[in-house]
Amino acid sequence: MLQTDTRGLTEFADDHETAAAAATTAAAAPPDAPAVCRELQFQRCLWCGTPAYRRSTCRACGSMAFKREHSEGSGVVVRRYGHVPHNTWFVAMDEGFNLLCQVTGSAPVAVAVGARVSVVRSVAPLGQGLPVVELTHPAPTLERWW
Repeated sequence: MLQTDTRGLTEFADDHETAAAAATTAAAAPPDAPAVCRELQFQRCLWCGTPAYRRSTCRACGSMAFKREHSEGSGVVVRRYGHVPHNTWFVAMDEGFNLLCQVTGSAPVAVAVGARVSVVRSVAPLGQGLPVVELTHPAPTLERWW
């Protein structure tokens, strides 16, 4: 049988006002706040073991059963995504999943395919945006360009 909340409307209003007051007094972190969380979590399919980042279904088997794991936070730059001022890149993480992220701490020209990166901030404050990474080792130089 369906059970409903038996509290009166006045109790709900009091609870709602208390929650709203607590939310307004809590200081929200500005978007330019320093990195708080260097920990990156990813998903691993329980059926086939394929790693993924922020997916609802497994790309290999279609399963919706995932477990969360902690990433070491290091990877290799694979390719640029979008325009240069945004400095967004695809990064192949060491655990086997790909990640779209922003590179910080260097000019967009300094970032090259093959450079090693590490996670600075897993997501922006307030849970928006892309993960942020920084260069740890530049890309290996090639003696010949062809």
